[in-house]
Amino acid sequence: MRAVVVEQWGGPEQLVERELARPEPGLNEVLVRVHAAGVNPVDWKTRASGGLIEWGAVPAVGWDVSGTVEAVGPGVGVHRPGDEVYGMPLFPRQAGAYAEYVVAPARHLAPKPASLTHVEAAALPLAGLTAWQALVDAADVRPGERVLV
Repeated sequence: MRAVVVEQWGGPEQLVERELARPEPGLNEVLVRVHAAGVNPVDWKTRASGGLIEWGAVPAVGWDVSGTVEAVGPGVGVHRPGDEVYGMPLFPRQAGAYAEYVVAPARHLAPKPASLTHVEAAALPLAGLTAWQALVDAADVRPGERVLV
């Protein structure tokens, strides 16, 4: 499969396309055919410095992803092949969402809302989580309250 990796820390010119073996789902994991991957500040900050996450043998990049379940591993009951899903698998360990396929724990993915495109869904996980944490966890915003953004 084609995948974008970094072989050296630095700017966007360090992103290179490589052929990698297609991953196989293990226990409680799903294989997702990637339709879109999101790009967040943590992506470029990690690429620039090599910090912030645990790197594997081939530094694969990208977390936010949207796609279609291609296969499921043993123990997966919540997703089936053909399901459209999105999520932010494995963070802060590398997930490798900038690839044709990504393996993720089934619980790290949610059904993609039918009202969203894959591009829109891939842009949502980290940004949505950040907004939720700011509004619900930190600010304790309640139903009916107004928030100035």
